[in-house]
Amino acid sequence: MGEQFKTDLQQLETFIRTLEGCVQELNEARTALAHVRADQIGTQRLDESCDGFQDRWKYGAEQTKKMIDAISEGVKTNKKAYEAVEEALDRAFKDIGKTSMGTGSRGAA
Repeated sequence: MGEQFKTDLQQLETFIRTLEGCVQELNEARTALAHVRADQIGTQRLDESCDGFQDRWKYGAEQTKKMIDAISEGVKTNKKAYEAVEEALDRAFKDIGKTSMGTGSRGAA
């Protein structure tokens, strides 16, 4: 059964970094667009459309950031849990190994 379910902790770490990079890039894009003012573009209608887009973009970017942050935290929590399970299994197997070696040497004496 162990071969059917494997967790690549390094892959989880890569995913976390990717999510964090997405948030950073989203913020950079929004910041870059914030410097462009609608009154610099052209007609009143286009200016109003751009202002509306800026408002929606800001709201959407903030909501997306919240979702990405939540996913990132969940992945971090899962990664820590997997690491804890691996460490516990490693300790348990070492303890079993020590116990079986100790029993085997006593039985031979």
